Amino acid sequence: MTEAEDRKPQSDEARGAYDPEITSEFAVPRGVEVAPVGEPEGSAFTPPSTYSARAAPVAFTPAEGIPVVSLIKDLPWQDRMRTMLRMPVAERPAPEPVPKAEEGGPAVPRVLDLTLRIGELLLAGGEGAEDVEAAMFAVCRSYGLDRCEPNVTFTLLSISYQPSLVEDPVTASRTVRRRGTDYTRLAAVFRLVDDLSDPETHFTLEEAYRRLAEIRRNRHPYPTWVLTAASGLLAGAASVLVGGDLVVFVTAALGAMLGDRLAWLCAGRGLPEFYQFLVAAMPPAALGVALTLGHVDVKASAVITGGLFALLPGRALVAGAQDGLTGFYITAAARLLEVLYFFVGIVVGVLVMLYVGVQLGAHLNPDAALGVTKRPVWQIAASILLSLTFAVLLQQERSTVLAVSLNGGVAWSVYGAMHYAGEISPVASTAVAAGVVGLFGQLLARYRFASALPYTTAAIGPLLPGSATYFGLLAIAQNELDAGLVSLTKAAALAMAIAIGVNLGSEVSRMFLRIGSLEKRRAAKRTRGF
Repeated sequence: MTEAEDRKPQSDEARGAYDPEITSEFAVPRGVEVAPVGEPEGSAFTPPSTYSARAAPVAFTPAEGIPVVSLIKDLPWQDRMRTMLRMPVAERPAPEPVPKAEEGGPAVPRVLDLTLRIGELLLAGGEGAEDVEAAMFAVCRSYGLDRCEPNVTFTLLSISYQPSLVEDPVTASRTVRRRGTDYTRLAAVFRLVDDLSDPETHFTLEEAYRRLAEIRRNRHPYPTWVLTAASGLLAGAASVLVGGDLVVFVTAALGAMLGDRLAWLCAGRGLPEFYQFLVAAMPPAALGVALTLGHVDVKASAVITGGLFALLPGRALVAGAQDGLTGFYITAAARLLEVLYFFVGIVVGVLVMLYVGVQLGAHLNPDAALGVTKRPVWQIAASILLSLTFAVLLQQERSTVLAVSLNGGVAWSVYGAMHYAGEISPVASTAVAAGVVGLFGQLLARYRFASALPYTTAAIGPLLPGSATYFGLLAIAQNELDAGLVSLTKAAALAMAIAIGVNLGSEVSRMFLRIGSLEKRRAAKRTRGF
């Protein structure tokens, strides 16, 4: 064999002639006899009698050929990688040669380990499953591993890389044991993935590991007392949205802060989050019942409603609905089940206090808070304060707090204009307002090349169904089961309207933004078996 022939790439069949241990996936297994063309078919490997290699049909290849898929390089990596994930594997464009790989090629196990650690931080921080897969895919491709397939569920991340058709795949997995809300850390991980995906930067594996270790060691941006104060202000602002005055504001804030401290105490003792939510829901309900028993002329229902706003798991709800709408049904079901458990804990805590109040003779009237006073200026200010405190509780970066607070004010303005002024149903008004939140959040995220969660999650705070939840629980405590179930069903409908609206707003923003060529957009469709 000449030197030129030695350098020439050989086919799988040619290599199999020299090395009998290496075979192709298209080769006929040993021991299987292939009948000649024209004879009866004997096995699955026998060519059909109507097949002719010389007169093969051309229906599988278009007359104009298969277009080359191209991606616009100056767009955020989230859009490019999400598009790649939605393509069939055979149509994904191979990555260009990158100088980031070490001499002799990248260390595949270490690249996969780095990818899993980055995915773990994103999934534990509440990021959607599709965005986590996109980040993992971007890290692998930045080091030249194009034949990789990430897989994300609620608690398990795995990734598989196959060098070629005739080599064994390399698979690694990692389990998410603990979850925490820290959007500052989430934004730092997004910046790391953005730097790794930038062809102008040259990150070695050691530098990437060092950056990741720094992200893990960073402390939360806000101390504990700030989080407790933010919880109280959030509850007070929510009570103003449903018609509360200054006394109600102070009482709701006091109850929420007391519940937050009790929840921190339970967390320090190792109790699960279910019991933490149960304990945190008791003080606001207890204070509302106490005001009613003391015949204080205030809206006690607004106090309890404000306390519920501080506890409703809006972050997990939005992430669960987003996973379901993007096709990750197992992860979506697990997230929504987590939301259900938290909600049941809140229900049990409030119901215990309401039942005690009813037995003590407290006259809790649901109609007392139904006629919400129309105070647009105060309500818009309260919605901005609620979104701001929600952002602090989510441990967001200080540079994003103002933007998300204004986004929350816009959301409440849209809701108030449609529901109070236009007399449109609250579900439809909530869905449209949540869609505006998702649209603005996605645009802000694209402007900053960051995750959209910090710009959307806190902004939906004013839209959470706190009052509908309270009225349902109160009706159940007063043995009015039918009315209670109707109100709780309304709360569930409002919650789903928020989640679907946020996701729809994000998708609408992507529809009108160029990501790649026309052929790529067609190939990015998710197939459903046809």
